[in-house]
Amino acid sequence: MNYHVYHSIDVVNGPGTRCTLFVSGCEHNCKGCYNKSTLNPNSGHLFTKELEDKIIADLNDTRIPRRGLSLSGGDPLHPMNCESVLKLVKRVKSECENKDIWMWTGYTLSELNPTQKEIVDLIDTLIDGRFEQDKADPSLDWRGSSNQIIHTFNVL
Repeated sequence: MNYHVYHSIDVVNGPGTRCTLFVSGCEHNCKGCYNKSTLNPNSGHLFTKELEDKIIADLNDTRIPRRGLSLSGGDPLHPMNCESVLKLVKRVKSECENKDIWMWTGYTLSELNPTQKEIVDLIDTLIDGRFEQDKADPSLDWRGSSNQIIHTFNVL
């Protein structure tokens, strides 16, 4: 998996102070996408064990209390990302007590394959659906267009 940027401190992509990873790779090609630089799954930087370890360490760093991890992109559920994303969310759930995981994807729940469902079963909040420019609404919380749905599975 590749990624474009990792923010160890983020207050924009989900509630509270978070760690946010923008992965590479998206096959939806939504008109009006604000993050077109992340569409190519081979763009950006290689996601390494060292970065994965840093994310876990950052989430557990008590000097800056972080509420959780946000995964965006690109699309974390792009087929080329699923193996690495699954490993990362499993580690967060196992090693980071009381941290939630938020994820943005262009897929809807009904479109997910078994591997994608396995990932979604481990996260707390999913914002799903492709960005639709004709339904764009900057007043919406956590999503860009009104067709996108916020699914809350677990509340910490």
